[in-house]
Amino acid sequence: MELRKSYFADERKDDLNELGQGRPRSDAPGHVTGRTAFFADRTFPGLLHLKMVRSPHHHARIVSIDTSEAEKYPGVARVLTARDVPHNLYTVLILIQVGPEDEHVLAEDKVRWKGEAVVAVLADSERAAQEAAAKVKVEYEVLAPVLDIESALAPGAPVVNEYHGQNYYMYDSGECRKVRFGDVEAGFAEADHILEQIYWSSPIEHAPTETTGCIVVPDGSGRFTCYTNTQAMFFTLDNASIILQMEGSKLHLVGGTVGGGFGGKVDVTTEPVAILAAKLTGRPVAFIYSREEEMQISSPRAAEKIVLRDGVMNDGRIVARKVTGYTDAGAYSRHSPYGAQKGAGHYPGPYTIPNVWIDTYCVYTNRTPSSAMRGFGVTIADFALEVQMDKLARLIGMDPLEFRFINAYRDGDIKAHRQPTEGAALIECMQEASRLADWPVADRFYVLSSHPREA
Repeated sequence: MELRKSYFADERKDDLNELGQGRPRSDAPGHVTGRTAFFADRTFPGLLHLKMVRSPHHHARIVSIDTSEAEKYPGVARVLTARDVPHNLYTVLILIQVGPEDEHVLAEDKVRWKGEAVVAVLADSERAAQEAAAKVKVEYEVLAPVLDIESALAPGAPVVNEYHGQNYYMYDSGECRKVRFGDVEAGFAEADHILEQIYWSSPIEHAPTETTGCIVVPDGSGRFTCYTNTQAMFFTLDNASIILQMEGSKLHLVGGTVGGGFGGKVDVTTEPVAILAAKLTGRPVAFIYSREEEMQISSPRAAEKIVLRDGVMNDGRIVARKVTGYTDAGAYSRHSPYGAQKGAGHYPGPYTIPNVWIDTYCVYTNRTPSSAMRGFGVTIADFALEVQMDKLARLIGMDPLEFRFINAYRDGDIKAHRQPTEGAALIECMQEASRLADWPVADRFYVLSSHPREA
């Protein structure tokens, strides 16, 4: 009881005055003095270096693989192909029942993007591994690639990923995620103005200071310690367990400081094959991306296409919004079906719109698989939505901030996905932003609040 009283007493003393205060990061001294330890700072006797033979083609059938010259190269300990991987399929989302598994750890019959891993070479030095990898001979039958969203969805387009059968992900709602609220066609018929715009974004690379990688050490009792800079420790543990057909209790993952991630280190791309290599050789294994690999191989933010159609009244009310969003997943799903789904829930924006129609597609192309990057599925959507809001305000001759006040959702408003708004505080935030930015609006907007609207 005394502890409880003390806690609440301290809570009452909190002045809640953190905004505008300079607070040092707890990890800053270690970073600037060089004392921070990263996974790659560790060294182990007998360490092997893993280098990948990667596809030079966007789309090709694998005719044959000849590793004989690489296996004889001085310093080479082992060469791995798809047949060495116990369960050579993974999709990180399979752990939350989002399938199918659609990506090989090491390519089997085809390669579907330029840079896809085909063969892993293990050698005593990084240089020997690189030189031996260059000795691997892979014969390809080059196929026509699909390199953008529109080409992927065109009639007769080559199928990128046979695990799906078509160039888009199938949700339980069908070929896209859908939001339906009100009567959007009636809203457009009512509108004084209709504005339709198309917004595009390109893939964006995370470019972390520290490249993706891990070091795996066998402990001699059938257990393996994996030092990794993953951002998704339990995704990594469970996916590695599935891929290796190994009990999770035999895997000890050690995380720590991540030298930049931003979402880009949530994909399980290095740990399973490095653990497998350590198991098959009985030696520690380092698998660390070069800077070139990081820039080409690691998952970028997805390219997106967003078609936005809005109906607006002369008094500033948005009465209808129709959105068709396309997320370029690249060759495999990774986190992209989830990103497209997030977009479907987000496209109405923080605005109360009575009539909404949204379709979002996750599309497959022969590009580097995309995945998570800070707010993926939402960040580019916000860009498109807020540019659209400025254009709508300009269309009806209204101040863009006042236009947002008119449409801002308040507590109790029902969102397009039929959930009530709670704890909005959006109007109060805009009021404060108006003052701080010296962007005055009409007095009537300063007396608004996010409390429920009057009946």
